[in-house]
Order: sequence, then C-alpha cells, then structure tokens
Amino acid sequence: MKTEYLDRIRCERLRNRVTGAAEAASWIKDGMTVGMSGFTRAGDVKLVPAALAERARREPLKITLLTGASLGNDTDKLLTEAGALARRMPFQVDPVLRAAINRGEVMYIDQHLSETVEQLRSRHIKPVDVAVVEAVAITESGAIVPTTSVGNSASFAILADKVIVEINLAHTTGLEGLHDIWIPKKRPLREPIPVMSVEQRAGTPAIEIPPEKIVAIVITDQPDSTSSVLPPDEETAAIAGHLVRFFEDEILKGRLTSSLLPLQAGIGSIANAVLAGFVHSPFHHLTMYSEVLQDSTFDLFDAGKLEFASGSSITLSPERSAQVFRDFDRYRDRLVLRPQEVSNHPEVIRRLGIIAINTALEADIYGNINSTHVGGTHMMNGIGGSGDFARNAYLSVFATKATAKGGKVSSIVPMVSHVDHTEHDVDIVVTELGLADLRGLAPRERAEVIIDRCTAEPYKTMLREYVAEAQQRGGQTPHVLEKAFAWHQRYRETGSMLAGD
Repeated sequence: MKTEYLDRIRCERLRNRVTGAAEAASWIKDGMTVGMSGFTRAGDVKLVPAALAERARREPLKITLLTGASLGNDTDKLLTEAGALARRMPFQVDPVLRAAINRGEVMYIDQHLSETVEQLRSRHIKPVDVAVVEAVAITESGAIVPTTSVGNSASFAILADKVIVEINLAHTTGLEGLHDIWIPKKRPLREPIPVMSVEQRAGTPAIEIPPEKIVAIVITDQPDSTSSVLPPDEETAAIAGHLVRFFEDEILKGRLTSSLLPLQAGIGSIANAVLAGFVHSPFHHLTMYSEVLQDSTFDLFDAGKLEFASGSSITLSPERSAQVFRDFDRYRDRLVLRPQEVSNHPEVIRRLGIIAINTALEADIYGNINSTHVGGTHMMNGIGGSGDFARNAYLSVFATKATAKGGKVSSIVPMVSHVDHTEHDVDIVVTELGLADLRGLAPRERAEVIIDRCTAEPYKTMLREYVAEAQQRGGQTPHVLEKAFAWHQRYRETGSMLAGD
C-alpha cells in the first residue's frame, strides 16, 4: 500500500504532506467557504467531509459548501445531519439535505452549472478558502490529476488559498490523460474557447497549481457511488421512439444528417433511457457533448453508434461501472472530461449546435418548463446544466412522462408552478403519448399541439376547456388567472389533480 500511494505522489516534496482525514479537515474552520470536487456522484472526496461532519457534531462548525454538482457517499446527508452546512450551491440530490433546504435550515442557491466559478472569479460570491479535491495522482510538478469528474475542481484549486488532496487508490491510473483542463481568463481580456469540435482538446491533462498550496494529502481506497437511474421502461421507450421518428423526419427535410449533431442528455432515468433508445435507431457516427456520461453513452459506444463523447463526469450504474472500468482501454481514446464551465459553456454549445435532451417535472400549455420545484415551492434537486444547454442548443428537447402518482398528477398543466425554462427556450416537448414541435408556433398554436399530442386523458379534455375559457378573455397568451393553479391547489388539498377524487 505504501509503495502504491507513493507512486501516485510523484512530486517528492509533497510526500511528507500525507496525513489522516481528521488532521486534514482541521484546516477547515467555522464560517469558511469550502469547494469540494464531485459532479453527479462522481469524483467526490470521501474521507475529509466525513471527518468534518464528525467534528461538527462535537463543536460549532458551519461552512458554505460549493461543489460541481451532486455528491455521492451520503456526504450531503452526513454534513446536514451534523449541522455543518450553512449554505450550499449549486446542485444537490440528497433527500436529507433537500428536506433541510425546504425547512429553511440550509440556504440553497440553485445555479446554472456554468456560472458558479464565474461568480467566484468575479468576486460576486465569497472566495473559496479551502479546496478539497479527489485525485488519481499528483504529477512531478505538483499538478493534480482528477478522477472521474472535473466539475469545478480545477477552479476551486486555482482560486483557493489552501488545497487538500484525496488520492483515491480505487480509481484506475488509466484515467490519467483523460482530462482537458482549460480555464478562461478574467473578463474583459477573455479569448474565445478553443474548442471547435467535440473531440478537440484545448488545455492540460492535470490541474496546475503551485505545489505549496497543497497543505494535506489523504489516502483513500473508496469507489464512487454508483448512479440510481432506473432501466428503460415502456413509457421511456415510447418517448425515445417519438424522438427517433422526429429526427428521421428532420433528416428527410434536409435539416440534419444521419449523424445528427452532438447530443447532450441531462442526468436521470428518463434522459438516460431516451438516449439508450438510440441504440436501435438508424443514426450512426454520433457524437456527444454533455455534462454527465451515463450508461447510455457506453451503450451507444458498444452498439457502434457513438464516435466520441465529451463530458464533465462519468456516472454509471453498478453493473456498467464494473464493466467500463474493467475494460477502460476500450473507451479511453474516445472520451474527454472537461471543467463544467467549458462542458456547459453557451459559446461552445451554440457553436457546435447541440441537440439537448433534458427532463421536466412539468410543462404548461405554452411550453414553459418547471425542472426544480414541486408545487412551486419545494425544491427537488436544482436546475443543473439544463438551462445552459436549453437556451443555446440547436434543438432544445424536454421529456417527461405524461402523468405521475398513478395518474393523479398531470405533467402538462395550465401554468407551471415554477418557471426554470421559458417558452422561448423550448423547441420540443415529448411524452410517451407524442411529440409537440413548437418551433415557429405562437402561444395559441403551442397550446393546441401540446394538449393534442402530449397530454393524457382526462387532463386533455380539462385543458381544452381551460383554453376555451381563457381565449374568450383574449390576450397573446390567454389564461384564466384565478384558475391557472387550480390543479396544483387541488392536488395539495386532495392528493389528486383530478376533480372529484
């Protein structure tokens, strides 16, 4: 074990910085802002946050925690239960933390994932005092080689006063060379991002910082948490089928080729299942420019459909994770992991012409999307990167099942209870029932096609009645304001959006 971890710390003068997790965590003080690596349960630090939570149970300790996205290994749960979180951004998925956020105990800032380090760089939010970053290795020059995610790790390490590194022996050294660390300059002297194609590299394979900033190194041997996405089902297969037929029609009309354009898919069961449905599609020589590379990415590789994938993290199911990292050499030369401010940057998304496929909690009759709040008030996870992609994509697709809770909730409503993506940023709404192409349609036309093609009965009839009454009142975007949230109110009071339930 000793030789193995020394081989991972190739900068000899840093080898004396190896210490235990509790001692490393002692660099983090009450009131500090801490940046931790981790993006959708991948590449997150394991031991230092657990030691921090243990300390917070014994003494007053509250921090502002910044990450790339969600953490694995129950880190958010441990820190929440220990009372260690005062403030959290920009994304989370933990049920315990979610409950604390909705009780108002933890102040949560839900951000577009491309924007967090921009705000740090511009000093719009408090600076990072300590960065805690998981690594495969530290190079001879003291550069940090990330593991299965980049996220915001690079900027945290660059901007922080002090850096703690967790060397994780559970990760294969084959990850070294996978990363492309490119950091934009401060405004107004910023040059264009030199990424002109999905596979192009612009930066360095490791996070280059002065080695003296590394104050502690912790050795761990703990794998990432695996994803909890559900396998495709009949409804997600139907959603994929509608999209495949839509893209086939776009090819016939000369707007796309059989290679489509670079694909992005949001995290979660629906988006992952939809992309998995492309395995049996007529498309080939596909590329991906996304945030999270999920099971579907490697399904497409194995089917011979996908040529190259760029992302910010790799998050896989238990079975897929074991297979991919056992056979990593099969995929390594067709992958790159970037900082999320590059993977999610509007400039690159618009340049490459991304086809963005994300998930909605609910959509309304005019194409506005709620991705984050249940009943307009209670946070689920966060907007993530969906806004980065939706506004700047060649095609912005939002997918959802037509109903939830056994049919007691309609995912298509008169007015969404919270707006994350306005009608101006949404091109396609698709459910298992059908696909609504909203391009070039005025609000009244959008309502007609969304109700007709995406909505389940009896909600379809209910929406038609609502629209008829709204149109009698007139307006560019007709509504009956006193009834716009009646379905949500009925669900809150009775547990069903259906009248009479």
